[in-house]
Amino acid sequence: MGSEGLLFLPYLTGERTPHPDPLARGAFVGLTVRHTTAHFSRSVLEGVAFGLRDSFELIKSAGLASIDQVRVSGGGARSPLWRQILADTFNAELVTVNTAEGAAFGAALLAGVGAGAWANVDAACDATIHQTGSTRPHADGVAFYDRAYGLYRQLYPALKDVSHGLSLL
Repeated sequence: MGSEGLLFLPYLTGERTPHPDPLARGAFVGLTVRHTTAHFSRSVLEGVAFGLRDSFELIKSAGLASIDQVRVSGGGARSPLWRQILADTFNAELVTVNTAEGAAFGAALLAGVGAGAWANVDAACDATIHQTGSTRPHADGVAFYDRAYGLYRQLYPALKDVSHGLSLL
């Protein structure tokens, strides 16, 4: 499971959440000779999932008791592997919906509400958005990604000074 000890820090354009640091840098950590292109690809997926989990952890620390369901859309949502990584990393059910264009579809719904097609946003969503699939977390995946996430959380503080130094080169 996982990318066999290869972690990816996805700060390719700096970072905003949870570290407001425009000088943060991306990194692969844990590289060995056994790692292949497949490990790099999977570690990118896992690193992005961990970055998203960082945001969820902030939301929970602000008072939300738990996150039980996450809705996904877009091209990546078609990948069973990506959905399972997300479900296991978040320890939450991942639900796909009947549109792949989340932001654009949402904007269209808001325009429809503004034009009077629906009374409010809830009515617009109820009329148009429907669940098409569900990916539930697996206990072994949750345990694995909890351990890996703990290591991932150590990367930013450990590499911060190096990232800042590299920005001066």
